[in-house]
Amino acid sequence: MSYYTYIITNSSKSTLYIGMTNDVPSRILEHGLNAGKPKTFAGRYHCYFLLWYEEHKYVQDSIRREKQIKKWSRKKKLELIKRTNPELRFLNEELGLYPFGDYADERNIEYSNRRRKEYDDE
Repeated sequence: MSYYTYIITNSSKSTLYIGMTNDVPSRILEHGLNAGKPKTFAGRYHCYFLLWYEEHKYVQDSIRREKQIKKWSRKKKLELIKRTNPELRFLNEELGLYPFGDYADERNIEYSNRRRKEYDDE
């Protein structure tokens, strides 16, 4: 199993959120479903556009990297993103997620359900 540290943003790229997961597409979908919900940071700021992610073999490495990046300045975070994504493109579609606004549409929910079933079958 792989683990990932990732950075997402909102549509205007004014807020950055750093997280970790073992399933990037499903986690991005969860952020999309939380859009507008003030109980979560990503939801409050409508962060569900993927800018960067990095794979790790061990969960501890992913957690350590997440904590490290969270301490950085915005400038340093953007420099990290631009090493692999110089145009700051949203990477959601590259992971099979359809574009969505302040809600996740049925295609994304179906995709997430398929991913979870595949994961459970492993």
